Amino acid sequence: MAVSIGGLASGLDTATIIDQLMQLEAVPQTRLQSRVSSEQLVVTSLQQVNSKVASLATKAEALAKASAWDAVTAKSSSDAVTVSASSGATPTTLNVTVTGVAKTHQVGFTDTAALTDVVTGGSTLVTLDRYDGSPVIIDTGDGTLQGLVDAINDEANDTGLRATAVKVSDGSYQLLVESLATGADEDFTLTLDGGGTLLGGNTVRAGSNASASLGAGITLTSTTNTFSDVVDGVSISLASDAEVGDTATVTVARDTAGIAAQVKGLVDALNAVLSDIDLKSDSTSSTAPLRGDGTVRQLRNNLLSSVFPGGTTSLAAYGIQTTRSGRLELDEATFKEAFAADPTGTADMFTTDGNGFAARVAAVATTASDATDGTLTAAITGRSSGIDRMEDSIEEWDRRLALRRTTLERQFTALETAMSQMTSQSSWLAGQIASLPSSSS
Repeated sequence: MAVSIGGLASGLDTATIIDQLMQLEAVPQTRLQSRVSSEQLVVTSLQQVNSKVASLATKAEALAKASAWDAVTAKSSSDAVTVSASSGATPTTLNVTVTGVAKTHQVGFTDTAALTDVVTGGSTLVTLDRYDGSPVIIDTGDGTLQGLVDAINDEANDTGLRATAVKVSDGSYQLLVESLATGADEDFTLTLDGGGTLLGGNTVRAGSNASASLGAGITLTSTTNTFSDVVDGVSISLASDAEVGDTATVTVARDTAGIAAQVKGLVDALNAVLSDIDLKSDSTSSTAPLRGDGTVRQLRNNLLSSVFPGGTTSLAAYGIQTTRSGRLELDEATFKEAFAADPTGTADMFTTDGNGFAARVAAVATTASDATDGTLTAAITGRSSGIDRMEDSIEEWDRRLALRRTTLERQFTALETAMSQMTSQSSWLAGQIASLPSSSS
């Protein structure tokens, strides 16, 4: 590396001169750096637009599906009765009166015993006669009350029962056994091996089915407290604290408010994209990063064309119109009225099957934002590649400028060295001349 002696001989500020010369040499690199900054701003702006367009595509695709228009709401007038409905369920109103609640089959045994007392007689086995008529022999292990409880509850024995030793006083327990499932057919008996009475006999609370009257001679029955598919896609359940005589009105209706909210979400998303494009591509603003960008300008035109393409029915009857500023607005009251009057026809104006508004917007937005071959994606990729090439050139300029600075430093060092030598020689000559004898007149 050249060593600069900083104008000691010439009196010049060589460091400043070199810096100024290097600024001139770096002009092409500075221009490249400025272009990189501008292109990065364009890429960032395209990415922001692309993000909004991708969100628009998601909303539009969801609303373009016929199933989106099958949404329903289900409600009950009483906490004692609940109702659920799947998408596409038939709208209906039912008056429900509880006439029976599903219960498990319970058996409480009379005699008390300690947990360690043997309660199975001379054998460790007991017989379970279940509701299906097939007896099962249960081995209690040691014949104690605790052994009997554990054997009944052992999943490996598949008894379908739950046993509990209920403490009635210190060291004294009574056995309570109930079916895991509810229903009138869940009855069972437990006897000693050979048929003898277990624990002094028992008291039974019989299992029961749930039932509910809909009036007009229609009664629902179920082994559980849920009546499935009472009407296509509609199920009714009784609460755990429901009682005979409780009444409720259950209503299943089209989710008009929910669908209107989705339509509004689509309109808002479309307006957001249009506003973002207009702001970033404003031809009257010198700072608009996408000013003159053909990709976003074409996207804007395509989106507007998808709203009211030639030959299609106006959306005004469904509450969607354009404002003077070129945006869309939704009159939710008009939309809800149209949907209530003709659900199928209204859905066709939006869905894929009817080449509707949401389907058209989805097609345009997906074409632009697709992660693989979307037009915005391609524009972003292309400009990003250009930035990479320019950054490579900037790095090459770094190396080139470093070499140029080294050359200039060497040249100015050589100049200073030469001038120093010349000054030294000049001083020597001056000294020699001064030492010559002066001539007399």
